[in-house]
Amino acid sequence: MDWKQLKETYPQDKDLPARANRLTALMRVRDCTQYDSIPNPFSSEYNGAGEYIPLSQRRPSVRTNLCATVVDESASLVFGEMHWPSLSAESDDVAQVMAALDRECALPAVMMEAVMAGSVGSAALLIETVDRRPCVSMHDTRYLTPTWDAGGRLIGMREYFKITGADLAAQGYSISSDAMAALFWWRREWDDKECTTYVPRPVSAGIPDRRDDARSTHHGLGFVPWIWMANLAPPGTVDGPCTFERAIDTVIECDYLLSQSGRGLKYSADPKLVIKAGQADPAGVAGDSGTTGGAASALVLPMDGDAKMLEINGDASAAMLAQYQELRAIVLEQIHGNRAHADKISAAQSGRAMEMMCQSLVWLADRLRLSYGEYGLLALYRMICAFSRVVENGLIIGGKNCKDLSDASLALQWPPYFPSTDPELLQLAQGLATAVASGFMSNETACGIYAAKVGTASPQEEWARVQAELADPTLAAKRQDAANAATTDRQAAGSGRTQTRQVTA
Repeated sequence: MDWKQLKETYPQDKDLPARANRLTALMRVRDCTQYDSIPNPFSSEYNGAGEYIPLSQRRPSVRTNLCATVVDESASLVFGEMHWPSLSAESDDVAQVMAALDRECALPAVMMEAVMAGSVGSAALLIETVDRRPCVSMHDTRYLTPTWDAGGRLIGMREYFKITGADLAAQGYSISSDAMAALFWWRREWDDKECTTYVPRPVSAGIPDRRDDARSTHHGLGFVPWIWMANLAPPGTVDGPCTFERAIDTVIECDYLLSQSGRGLKYSADPKLVIKAGQADPAGVAGDSGTTGGAASALVLPMDGDAKMLEINGDASAAMLAQYQELRAIVLEQIHGNRAHADKISAAQSGRAMEMMCQSLVWLADRLRLSYGEYGLLALYRMICAFSRVVENGLIIGGKNCKDLSDASLALQWPPYFPSTDPELLQLAQGLATAVASGFMSNETACGIYAAKVGTASPQEEWARVQAELADPTLAAKRQDAANAATTDRQAAGSGRTQTRQVTA
């Protein structure tokens, strides 16, 4: 079975565009439910009528889930706990406000979910304000249709999908009791002036076209409050390439191969006995004792009879495992997964060694940082600044009133993929000190590089603390005393070595 054949087992919603059905199929692979539509388990060889069930019509008993593994690992490298980027801005107040926004809106969790959900092609974030407080939520892009102008600016967003009458009743709509299980169309549209909600109506009546004035709002922002992120593609693209689609066929082959191999090993543990009785009666070849075990269960066969076990040998099992290892390497090479084996790492590795070992995964994370970082998170920060200039009296973030925030010189500073070891940090510090002393680099730049390598939350705040310590005369005197003591120790050690050489001579 290949991916094309497996997709044919999925139900298709003909009322939705083909794009929605394609994303739904890919979501099944991402969520590890791609085989749930196959009714027969792998252990069932025959159906109720005694007919043989082909392997393609059975659910694999082993699922490698390599596609989901690569998606999870790449998302962790982009927005994991130790990989969240810091923001640099022309104004230090803006960077502090956005740090508070990260905590209040749980942006690390939202962006992590966006990377995993967007691996099928795209992800979308809706930014709203409730009592002047910003709220960020992720929506299913299967039911969203964006529109851009010639300059690549988002000018419209349309949302429509099917919803049950019970869900509409929970939202305050008046739905009759006999229509609770019926399906209705839900439709909303955004532009730079307002959000228009339409009155839901049954699916059989078509897409709603009557405006619901009570639920429509006029926001007057001057822009569409959506962030659209195309996976591994530039802005202005509806759906980028799926992270794992090119490897699905090989993953299906791996699942069926391991399932069949496991089935063969189970048969080897309890093999089936085949008796060739010749002209004798098959029912009596074992004598009266049958095959109950022990010496009494010896088979008595005629001269032309034969008996043998149906089982898989060790060579065939090893060949299957070798083929799986090759298929696994092909999958991870196709989708830039991590091909390193943890059991082959004998000692702790440096950050640079770990990065080289996971180079393919790092390259994938680099591309995802563009799609969801530069074109996603940074665009979100800019939109929050725009909200602060449009919303009356500004926004409330971190318990403070934030108005007219400037988005000038906003930039993301990404931490290293793997933490550096102490020798690496010492070597970096010595190199930066040499560059500063030689006049090749400023102290502020050196501080920013080292702070980013260490993993400090904000290099700007670290440089401010360094300046405060330099301005403090007490700390400056202590630092000078420590430097003089170190110089004295080095001179004493040097003179001692000279004296020793003289005495020896």
